[in-house]
Amino acid sequence: MLYMKNVSTHYGKIQALHEVNLEVQRGEIVTLIGDNGAGKTTLVKMLIGELQPDQGEVRLGTNLEIAYFDQHRAALDPEATLWDTLADGGGDQVVVRGQPRHVVAYLRDFLFDEGQARQKVKALSGGERNRLLLARLFARPANVLVLDEPTNDLDIDTLELLEELLQDYPGTVFLVSHDRSFLNNVVTSIIAHEGEGLWREYEGSIEDWLLQSQRTLALRSTATPAQPEKTGAAPGASAPAAPARDNKLSYKERRELETLPDLIDALEKEQGTLRKELDDGGLYASDPERATALYQRDAAIEEELMTALSRWEALSARA
Repeated sequence: MLYMKNVSTHYGKIQALHEVNLEVQRGEIVTLIGDNGAGKTTLVKMLIGELQPDQGEVRLGTNLEIAYFDQHRAALDPEATLWDTLADGGGDQVVVRGQPRHVVAYLRDFLFDEGQARQKVKALSGGERNRLLLARLFARPANVLVLDEPTNDLDIDTLELLEELLQDYPGTVFLVSHDRSFLNNVVTSIIAHEGEGLWREYEGSIEDWLLQSQRTLALRSTATPAQPEKTGAAPGASAPAAPARDNKLSYKERRELETLPDLIDALEKEQGTLRKELDDGGLYASDPERATALYQRDAAIEEELMTALSRWEALSARA
């Protein structure tokens, strides 16, 4: 469906993509993992044909229809009703994947009751607004979704709903998110930044990616480099080619690579502890301030974990 061969792109002196080869099939849910500024947005825009590479080939499937859900959230008209937001131009039907649905029945899919259908958007809570945005997104006639940080500010019910919607979605999805648990539940493949404009695709979940990365690193560390021949150069032979640019880790980067597994382990243990506490439904009633603080820390840990994992992958690829 989407194909990229030997694609390279520069922004000034920065190489965002270097001879990248990728193939994304219809129905895949793909997440892109990399540090901020690594080129995730550039890569997605090239995969869907919005940007052209400096060199290489990008081939797109036919009849692509793309819908976006970005972290800034498309504006909703506060004076419009939920009904009007979904049924543009009046009427009582909304077309979902080519099939007409009654507006009220469709709103129920997104946890709204019948009485809210004629309610104005301005009366909704933050979580309800996010659900309405999702309802509008999945009603669009699209076969490719690009979701940029879709879990920001979502309550637990809406997050679970989004996971179900993505798992049932028949098209292709590109996800950029720092929520590792969410990604682990929905993605089918990962495109990971490995430094210096290099990107590699891995099949499976976040856990599968980590396992494959660890195996690759282990194989690389045990491989014995080939010994150069010790024959002298023949008279008149051309000078040897200049050595490739040294891309090995600096001392500081080696030390960072050594400490990252302990950091990741500590973050995962802290997250496990606080999630056990959050699993106690009575905490929200008995100590709402602590529950809120734990929830915020859990979200922060997710972002720290994704950053650490991405950094570990990039450094490991060069070790």
